Amino acid sequence: MNKVQLYDTTLRDGTQREGVSLSVADKLKIAEKLDEIGVSYIEGGWPGSNPKDIEFFRRAADLEFKNARLCAFSSTSKPGISAAEDSSLQAVVETGTRTVTIFGKSWDFHVHDALKTTLDENLAMIKETVLYLKSLGREVIFDAEHFFDGYKGNPEYALLTIETASEGGADAVVLCDTNGGLMPWELSPILEVVSDRVKSPLGIHAHDDAGMATANSLLAVREGITQVHGTINGYGERCGNANLCTIAPNLQLKMGLQVITPDQLQGLTRLSRFVAEVVNIAPPDQQPYVGFNAFAHKGGIHIDAVNKKPATYEHASPELVGNQRRILVSELGGQSSISIKTNQNNYHLEKGKPETAAVLQRIKEMEHYGYQFEGAEGSFELLVLKMMKAYQPLFHLEGFRMIIEKRENGHLYSEATIKVRVGEMQVHTAAEGNGPVNALDNALRKALEEIYPALKQMKLSDFKVRVIDGVDGTGAQVRVLIETCDDTMTWGTVGVSPNIIEASWIALVDSLEYGLLCRKLPELDEAKKILDQLKQGNV
Repeated sequence: MNKVQLYDTTLRDGTQREGVSLSVADKLKIAEKLDEIGVSYIEGGWPGSNPKDIEFFRRAADLEFKNARLCAFSSTSKPGISAAEDSSLQAVVETGTRTVTIFGKSWDFHVHDALKTTLDENLAMIKETVLYLKSLGREVIFDAEHFFDGYKGNPEYALLTIETASEGGADAVVLCDTNGGLMPWELSPILEVVSDRVKSPLGIHAHDDAGMATANSLLAVREGITQVHGTINGYGERCGNANLCTIAPNLQLKMGLQVITPDQLQGLTRLSRFVAEVVNIAPPDQQPYVGFNAFAHKGGIHIDAVNKKPATYEHASPELVGNQRRILVSELGGQSSISIKTNQNNYHLEKGKPETAAVLQRIKEMEHYGYQFEGAEGSFELLVLKMMKAYQPLFHLEGFRMIIEKRENGHLYSEATIKVRVGEMQVHTAAEGNGPVNALDNALRKALEEIYPALKQMKLSDFKVRVIDGVDGTGAQVRVLIETCDDTMTWGTVGVSPNIIEASWIALVDSLEYGLLCRKLPELDEAKKILDQLKQGNV
């Protein structure tokens, strides 16, 4: 089998997902990361459709790609217009990209009802467009839009469209499951026919409306297809495109096909999260290989076994894709989870020791109350330190007061007044915010930042509220999860209370204390000494 090429369309097809809008600067940053990871092609956009993509290609011309070829995207010429006169095609030509991807209709239903033209004219448009771009010295990739639906409706005509593109000189013919409804058992018989009729290298472009995009893409490779289209994190219109973050490691680790280098594969998790950050969409925790929970273990039997032999409950090593194993602390994990988790953090609570049993018992009590430490490792570590009497609070709350006022203009006004004590020093201050929790956060930071300047580097990056038991209506217990980050790390903390402000306060205090502890500030010398003793097993 020839080398399988990864073709990324995050910058074009991926942006058709609801809620995704990339600036030119965003697209340039993602393009550079895609090149680093080793994809063969980067589809940059459709310059004939909007000024943003024209600007992207103009600025991308200054980038030096080491692994990927940048592609401009367009349709075939329009009915009644020659390829040389079609404005959309001219916009593609003007980008100067070495590779051009053109889509054309392969479903007779679309030819009649969308293009409003004849089947013969559609074939002529395909051939003329490919010939024209080849005459300009471009590499041409032909996307046969709706190919599989077209084949099921009129197989001979669908085959004619891709034969025509191939005869025109297309360097690759890509079969598109545009509506995403193809089943894997339908794929193989169709590919067998196509491979007999078309001599150009073949590709697959699958959408995930039936949840089959990854399966169809992998099966297509087994059947001889050598170019796989997809997006990072599966972004795309409706249910999304085939997910290259799943496809790439499956090709490499399960099928033995090296599509990128092992070092590049190790950057996959980082790439997934980088793109998610740029598009401002939290990636699914359950995403295979690169998800936050992909190698997370919660059950006690699982944890104990994984600690002995990771292969007992892991189908691949997380390090291969740049992810990491996570041991989740809960009442289901038993003492193994406490022991392994603390060892991961360089302090030791051995299974079978009274201290370990005490920590586990406390976690069970807190989880019964509503706490959850799976996404709150900061709170977990502080809990262990406090139970080992190895940590003193960085400040003491003497009181806070909230004012929430709805004014005549309709805007809500929130103000927090807070009084804290650090050693013998008392700080009394107030701050506003766009909500009560934000006001409280601002007031606490204002009170402490002069004493602990490192707080200025920390920011709240996520805030989640969960009603634990709704039977009490508005008086129900709530759990607040806060995610905080600085320039080096991200950590989670948790608070639980029937009062959402108190739950938020608990999580907020943990987030700031843990962040300061991790920075090992001079102000924390005494706590650091105790922590170092604990790590050495002397406490």
